[in-house]
Amino acid sequence: MSPNLFLTLIICLVSESLPRSTAQRGGGKVVTELWCVAKNNAEDAALQAALDWACGQGGADCSPIQQGGPCYDPTDIQRTASYAFNDYYLKHGMTDDACSFSNNAALISLNPSYGNCKFPSSKTVNNASISESTGTLGVGPDSADLSASHRIALSWLVVALFLSFFL
Repeated sequence: MSPNLFLTLIICLVSESLPRSTAQRGGGKVVTELWCVAKNNAEDAALQAALDWACGQGGADCSPIQQGGPCYDPTDIQRTASYAFNDYYLKHGMTDDACSFSNNAALISLNPSYGNCKFPSSKTVNNASISESTGTLGVGPDSADLSASHRIALSWLVVALFLSFFL
């Protein structure tokens, strides 16, 4: 066997044994939680109007931001509006349009919860799974994929033998 043919065979063997990317294996899981909140540069009057609409015609559950609720804070219109905007967003399809409020709201990935006020997240999942029993989000493969590890070790052994033979 010629050295070039042998080298080509080794390269093919090694390249076949290398792990594939998760996109190729289909095992990748990407999780992004989103919340719809009031923009910090929005005018108080615009936020109040959007808040009134969300809690009225919009059908958002605003009981947590009412007096006695865990998110009640009459001094902070942004937090109050954010809770209502987020609830509306979750109930209306989690689309960009459902988090606009005349351009007074935006999607964020930083949890806006504070104290006893917990904002539910969208748990938007892209190519992933949510475990219903534990309520946790799956990230990465369900189990370690070590099926190709022995082939990788064998391939490197063959390369080492090849190099020691020709050097």
